[in-house]
Amino acid sequence: MNLTKRQFLAAGLGCLAAPRIAAAQSFPSKTISIVVPYAPGGTTDILARIVGQELSTRLGTTVVENKTGGAGVVGWVSVVKGQPDGHTLLTTEMSLSIAASLNPNLSFDPQKDLTQIITAASVPHVLVVNPQVPAKTLQEFIAYTKANPGKLFYGSGGIGTNTHLSFELLKSQTGADVGHVPYRGAGAVVKDVVAGHVQGLVGAVPTVLEFIRSGQLRPLMLTALERSKVLPDVPSAKDVGLPQMDVSFWVGFAAPAATPAPIVERLHGAFLDSVKAPAVSAKFAELGFDPAGNSSAEARDFMRREIERWASVIKAAKITAN
Repeated sequence: MNLTKRQFLAAGLGCLAAPRIAAAQSFPSKTISIVVPYAPGGTTDILARIVGQELSTRLGTTVVENKTGGAGVVGWVSVVKGQPDGHTLLTTEMSLSIAASLNPNLSFDPQKDLTQIITAASVPHVLVVNPQVPAKTLQEFIAYTKANPGKLFYGSGGIGTNTHLSFELLKSQTGADVGHVPYRGAGAVVKDVVAGHVQGLVGAVPTVLEFIRSGQLRPLMLTALERSKVLPDVPSAKDVGLPQMDVSFWVGFAAPAATPAPIVERLHGAFLDSVKAPAVSAKFAELGFDPAGNSSAEARDFMRREIERWASVIKAAKITAN
C-alpha cells in the first residue's frame, strides 16, 4: 500500500500523540503532591491546603509537601527536576518571580522550566509589629526606628522572598532603620514576632490575620491602594502617602515544563473548578484572598509581567540577595 507524504506524516504524528493522549486518560495514576517551598503556616501553605483539599475531590488523593530551604530554591528545584507526569506540582508565588532577578545563581528559568497551570488568588500584605513596640501608626514606627537605630529587627521568609523584598522596599521608601533576620518561611516568623524575638513583619494578610484579631500583633499599614474588608480599620498604603507600596501577594500552581499538554489541561480544569467551589470561595473571603482563576496562558503571561515588574523594583531600590 502506497502512502502519500502527507498521509505518512499524519500517521507519524498520530503515533507520537497516542502515548500522550493515553497518559492523560489514565491520569492521575497515583497521589498528586503539591510542593510548598516554605514551612507550614505561611500564606502559600494555607492556600495550597485549602485548594488541595478541594482538588482531592476531583483528582483523587492530593497531599501538600513542605520542602524548605534556600528561600524557596529547594522546593522549586525539586519540582523543576522532577518527573513531568503531572503528579508533582509546585505552588508558585511572588517570591519565585522575585528570585528570577534577585538570584543570579538560580539554576533554572521560571518561565522556561515550569508550565504555569493557573493563578489561584492574590492578597495584599500588611505591616505588623509586636504590641510591645511603642508605635501605633506607621509614622510613629518609622520615627521610633530612626531614633533607635539598630534596636528593631524584622523577620522574613528568607533572603529574596516576598516578605524580605516588601520590607526592604518599605525601608527604601521611608528610611526606617530595621535589621533583617531571615527564616525558612513566613509562618515561622510570625511565631517569633508574637514572642518578641523579632519586632516586625510585612506578611500576607492570611498569614497574620488570626494574630491581629487576637491582639497578638498590631497592624500598621496594608500594602494596597484600598482598605481590606477583613481589616477595615487598617490604613492602606495610599492612606499613609505611600502608593508605591501597593504590593499584592499571589499564589498559583505549576508543573515541570515537559508535562504533556493534555495533562496540564486536565489539571487546569480541576484547579479552576476547585478555586471556584463554594467552600473554597467562602474560605478565601474569610481570609481576605481575592480569587483569580485565569487560563494557563494568562498565568504564564502574568508570571512574565511579575518578573519584569520586580526586576525593575530591585534595580531601582538597589536590592541585592546578600
